[in-house]
Amino acid sequence: MRIITLNANGIRAAERKGFFVWLAKQNADIVCIQETKAQISQLDEKFFPAPYHCFYHDAEKKGYSGVALYCRKKPDEIIYGIGIEDIDREGRFIEACFGNLSVISLYLPSGSSGEERQTFKFSVLERFKNYLDSVSENGRDTIICGDWNIAHKAIDLKNWRGNQKNSGFLPEERAWLDDLFAKEKWFDTFRLVNQDAEQYTWWSNRGQAWAKNVGWRIDYQIISSSLKNRVTATSIYKDERFSDHAPLTINYDNSEQ
Repeated sequence: MRIITLNANGIRAAERKGFFVWLAKQNADIVCIQETKAQISQLDEKFFPAPYHCFYHDAEKKGYSGVALYCRKKPDEIIYGIGIEDIDREGRFIEACFGNLSVISLYLPSGSSGEERQTFKFSVLERFKNYLDSVSENGRDTIICGDWNIAHKAIDLKNWRGNQKNSGFLPEERAWLDDLFAKEKWFDTFRLVNQDAEQYTWWSNRGQAWAKNVGWRIDYQIISSSLKNRVTATSIYKDERFSDHAPLTINYDNSEQ
C-alpha cells in the first residue's frame, strides 16, 4: 500500500502547479491533503480525480485550512472531524476506515502568527494527545498523515539553534512528540527507515530557503505500533514544487486488511 501526504497550501494553487498531473503517475492507494483552502462547492471535476473516491472536510472560514482524502478503494466509513467543536470547525481531521485500518488526514495548527494561535495550538495538542491515547488502545491499525507543524529533533530542521524560541520547535512542542513516541505505541514512519539529515518537507517562501534547502520536517505519517514492521520505503518529492511543502510518500507491506 502506498500513501502520499501533502500540505497543498491551497488545493487550487497546487492544481495549477501540476499536482494532479504528477499524482496520476504515482500509483498511490490513499492520498492525504491538508490546507485545501477551499469549499467543496468551489471545486470542479479536476479535484475529484479518477480512480479515487474523494472526500473533503472544509473549514467553516472560507479560504482557510481544510483537509481531504482520496482513496482508491471505497472506505467502509468516513469520519469528518474529531468530535471537538473548535477544532472541527477549522477542518483539521478526516478519517477513512477500511476494515481494521484507519487512515487520517490531519492538519495541526500553527502558532507562528502570534500568542493567541500558539495558545490554541497548545490546547489542540493537549486534547489531541488524549485522543491518541484512546486510539492506541482500540486495537485498530492507524496511520495519521499530515502537517503536524512541529519539527521533532535538531536533525529535522536546518537552523535549529536559531529556532528554539519559535513556534514549531518550542521545547514544549518537541516534548509533546517525545511523550507521544516514548511508550512505543506510535512511531514516526519516516525515521524508521531514514535517519539522514537534511530531509525536509517544508521551506519558507522567504529568501532562498528552497534553493538552499533551509527547511523543516514537519509533515509526518505516524503509525500505530501494529504497523511498525510493515514500512518498506519512504521518499520526499522535490523535483517539482506544488506548494511550500513537499509530498511525503510511504510504502507499506500488506497494511490493508
